Amino acid sequence: MNYSFEYIDIILLAMIAGFIFLRLRGILGKRTGFEGKLREEFKEEFTKSIVKNNVKNNQTFDEAAKNDFLKGAKIAYETIITDFSDNDNKLTESKPLLSKKMHDQFNEALQDRNKRGHYAEITFIGVNSAIIKDHKEIDQILKVTVDFVCEVITCIKDKDKKIISGDPKKIKKIHDTWVFSRDIRSTNPNWQLVDTLT
Repeated sequence: MNYSFEYIDIILLAMIAGFIFLRLRGILGKRTGFEGKLREEFKEEFTKSIVKNNVKNNQTFDEAAKNDFLKGAKIAYETIITDFSDNDNKLTESKPLLSKKMHDQFNEALQDRNKRGHYAEITFIGVNSAIIKDHKEIDQILKVTVDFVCEVITCIKDKDKKIISGDPKKIKKIHDTWVFSRDIRSTNPNWQLVDTLT
């Protein structure tokens, strides 16, 4: 009889252990080796959710959104102007900030300058003002037109360092109107320069 009780005890303990194991697996989940990856259908839904929320957030271009945009636009403006006007005749820092159209236009101007043996020197003093002139959404593409006023010291020199244009000792005020754009369906928050109106 003692043996039968021992077997019953073992069976009961095994059942309790099994129950605890199933409860723990239900709470903690099963380790499959793919914990960092979402199943394809969940991944798709997750991406749609992010894009949907992103669209919702960007459809209201309120004062806070405008202020945040202008902070970034000023940095982008300085980066592009400085990159275009430095002495290496190459676009490096500003490349991610330019649409293909604008990159090609700037690059063509730089190549032309390089062929002539000219190079630029620039000291960027600062942006005096940046004002949103217009903003509109077309087919979920948001476009914002900004009027910039900045001050720079710039000149163009030839290979013999002779000044072709500009004055390396004079501060020059520049007025520009640029158009920035981004797809509000995209999870990428970055804007790109798509046009220059002046």
